[in-house]
Amino acid sequence: MTRTLVETGTSAAARAVLEDAIPLSGAPVDFDPLLQRVGNARFVLIGEASHGTHEFYRIRAEITKRLIREKGFNAVAVEADWPDAWRINRYVRGDGLDADATEALGGFHRFPQWMWRNADVLDFVGWLKSHNDARPSRDRRVGFYGLDLYSLHSSMQAVLDYLDVVDPDAAQRARERYACFDRFGDDPAAYGHAATLRLASSCEQAVISQLVELQRSAGDYARLDGRLAPDALFFAEQNARLVRNAERYYRMMFISGERSWNDRDGHMAETLDALAAFLGGSGAPARIVVWAHNSHLGDARETDMRRRGELNLGQLTRQAAPGESVLVGFTTYTGTVTAASDWGGRAERKAVRPALWDSYEALLYQVPIANFYLDFSRHRHAAAALELARLERAIGVIYRPETERASHYFSACLPRQFDALFHYDTTRAVEPLERTGEWERGEYPETYPSAL
Repeated sequence: MTRTLVETGTSAAARAVLEDAIPLSGAPVDFDPLLQRVGNARFVLIGEASHGTHEFYRIRAEITKRLIREKGFNAVAVEADWPDAWRINRYVRGDGLDADATEALGGFHRFPQWMWRNADVLDFVGWLKSHNDARPSRDRRVGFYGLDLYSLHSSMQAVLDYLDVVDPDAAQRARERYACFDRFGDDPAAYGHAATLRLASSCEQAVISQLVELQRSAGDYARLDGRLAPDALFFAEQNARLVRNAERYYRMMFISGERSWNDRDGHMAETLDALAAFLGGSGAPARIVVWAHNSHLGDARETDMRRRGELNLGQLTRQAAPGESVLVGFTTYTGTVTAASDWGGRAERKAVRPALWDSYEALLYQVPIANFYLDFSRHRHAAAALELARLERAIGVIYRPETERASHYFSACLPRQFDALFHYDTTRAVEPLERTGEWERGEYPETYPSAL
């Protein structure tokens, strides 16, 4: 694939994109057009085309800093587990026991660790702590929160820890309810499989009852001044809600992939709504930046997810807050990425193959600007040129280039999926805090060991 505009159909589309593309220089002014686009929106959802690309993390962090400083955004909500992100939240708000940002990231010990334990997140967490320390009021400190639901066991423990302090009798009832999961150890998928096959009783009613009891007692617990942090009740209630939703998610994953996906993104949307209500309860509406993969934040209705009956956080946010949300995507053509070869595998620095010829990434690569920004609401030529659905690449925590088309591409209408887009021709792998030998070495050439 060359950088010239050669193919007739693609040439016209690339020329139209070139007419609207705003080159990115690497300077802070690169993000001025996006901040203008954000205006008074309450939710800015910033995606990533992979879970292991340095530029996506760094640029997303730089945009977020400006949204916090210049637009008054007061929370960052990310595709991470609620208890692990809460530890960072306490650190950056000056409430935690961690000595530094590296220690505050210590909760991320589950695969894939590099997704949050990386150099770019470390830098951002350090910046956010410094920013908050300079605030004159605790009420103006910006928080860091998780939206995901994989923390079934740690969330159960968090509920118990809270109730042990405020209501020991309720804590005992919670232990009896949560004991439903004990026989499966730390493997919630084993519970889901057994419950689906009716080899074990469902824990559904137990986790619902626990959430309902906690919510009914919330008024009494809120009056316990001085015994816990002001937001401890909110943290506990969110953990109880997560346990309820995670129980359903792990049952559904063995019944229907579409239903389990919808349960997960539905939980993210529910958590975002609860967070916005909590943070906006004392005055001005909350303004929240969301970090997650493109597949969660680009409107599912404009991809082939819709055909499969799937929805996502981007779609749900657009529907719940019309005119108050901005969806931002990223694309790249080639480079390197941090990813594993299999679930649970070690972090590797892998070469990203040049994008398939019939993909959006290949078309954008033909535009003779290496890195650029598009606003689809204002850049009408580009939006019209990209209206025809094409393949779009998605790399998660696993990258298998040998099955790239089947494993990492889906059909989408890019200018309807996102409100704005940042494209980078060549990107590099995010740097894990714990570098493995595989990561340091990088990927062996396809001709290894002969190198021919």
